[in-house]
Amino acid sequence: MNNNSLWGKNNMDRRTLLKSSGLLLGGLTLGQLVTGTARASQGTKPASPSSALPVPTKESPLLLNFNENSLGMSPKAHQAAVEALTQAFRYPDAAREKLVEKIAEVHKLQVANLSLGNGSSESIQAAVQMGIYQAQKAGKKVQLVAPDPTFNYAELYASSLGASVVKVPLNDKLGFDVVGLKKAVDAFDGVSIVYLCNPNNPTATITPADQLEPWIADASESTLFILDEAYAEFVTDPSFRSGIELVLKGNKKVIVTRTFSKIYALAGLRIGYAVAHPEVIAQIEAFMSIDNTNAAGAAAALASLEDKTFLTISKTSVDTARKIVTAALDKLGLEYLPSQANFIFHKVPGDVKTYQNRMKEYHVFVGREFPPATGWNRLTLGTPEEMTTFVSVLNEFRAKGWV
Repeated sequence: MNNNSLWGKNNMDRRTLLKSSGLLLGGLTLGQLVTGTARASQGTKPASPSSALPVPTKESPLLLNFNENSLGMSPKAHQAAVEALTQAFRYPDAAREKLVEKIAEVHKLQVANLSLGNGSSESIQAAVQMGIYQAQKAGKKVQLVAPDPTFNYAELYASSLGASVVKVPLNDKLGFDVVGLKKAVDAFDGVSIVYLCNPNNPTATITPADQLEPWIADASESTLFILDEAYAEFVTDPSFRSGIELVLKGNKKVIVTRTFSKIYALAGLRIGYAVAHPEVIAQIEAFMSIDNTNAAGAAAALASLEDKTFLTISKTSVDTARKIVTAALDKLGLEYLPSQANFIFHKVPGDVKTYQNRMKEYHVFVGREFPPATGWNRLTLGTPEEMTTFVSVLNEFRAKGWV
C-alpha cells in the first residue's frame, strides 16, 4: 500500500471523519477508521481492534515527551518532499517563493509580511537578535520579559547576547500574570522584548485576546511583543485571537511566529515563519541565514497547506487523543489544566522525576517537570491508539499505588 492510498481522495468523507472521536471512545480507533476504510476500498480485511494498539518496547518506545505529531505528515506532503529530491541539486529559491505566497494567501497577508525560518525557533532567535540590536544601536538598555515557565528559547538567545532576562511566575491558576508582566515592562527604562507563547508551553493553556490586546495597544513603541503561536491551529476556545490580526491592522510592535512542526507533523523538516509589519520583517531578515529552508521541506509545507483533509484529520486525532486522556485523568482523580494544544499538563502525586523514570521502565517517555510549576508533568498527545496504550500503563500505575 503506498502513502497516497492510505488516505485517498475519496476514502473518507467529512461526516465519517468528524464522527471518529465518538467511534474511538466507543472502541474504534481513528487509525482503524482510516486504515480500515482504505483497505476496504482495496478489498482487504481491516485489522482487528487489538492489532492497532502499539506495544512500547526498548527499541520502539512511546514518545510522548517532545510535543511531536505522531500521526505523521500528510501523504501528499510526503510525496511532495520525495519529488522535490529530484531537484535537490538546485537552490531552494523557487520552492521558498511558492511557500511564502501560499502562507500569505492563507492568512490574507502580503509576501512582505513574512519571513521563513528553519523552524519557528530560528524566527524567534532572529526576532530576539533584531530587537536587541535595534536597542543597542539606539543606545538603550534592553531586557527580555517572559512568563515562567514557558518555552525557553527566547530567553536563552537573549542571555547569550548579554540582555537581562526577567521571568514572571505564572499566577495561581498557572496562567500568564499579565499584570506582573506589564509591571516588569513599565518599570524598565529601555527597550523590552516580551515573549509570550500562546497557547503556552508547557501548560497548554491560552491567554484570551481581551487580556493581551489592550496591553499591546497601550504599550510604548519601545516594547516589542513576540507572540509564539506554535500550537495556534489546535485552539478551539473563541477567546483566543491570533496576533496575525494585529499585524493585518498595521501594528509594528508585534511579531508572530508559527511552525509546521506541530499540526502538520513536519518537525524533522524544520519549517517555520514569522509574521510582522513589512518594516519589521525587513529588519528580522537581516538576522536570518540565507536559503534556510530546504527544498524538500518547503515542498512538504506547501502540500500540507493545500491538503485540507489532512488538517481536519490531524485536529481530530489530537482532539480524540485528548478525550481519551482526560477521561482517564478524571477517573483517576488527577488534576489537569484545560488543553488547547497537542499536550496536557497534569498533576502527578509524589515526585515527578520518579514518575518519569517509572514510565521509562515501561518504555513510555513523558515530559519533565517545569519549575516553578512543581508537581506537574507535560504529556504529549500522540495518536488515539498511543494514548489508549498510555492510559493502560497509567491504570497499572494506579494499581501499584504509584499515582
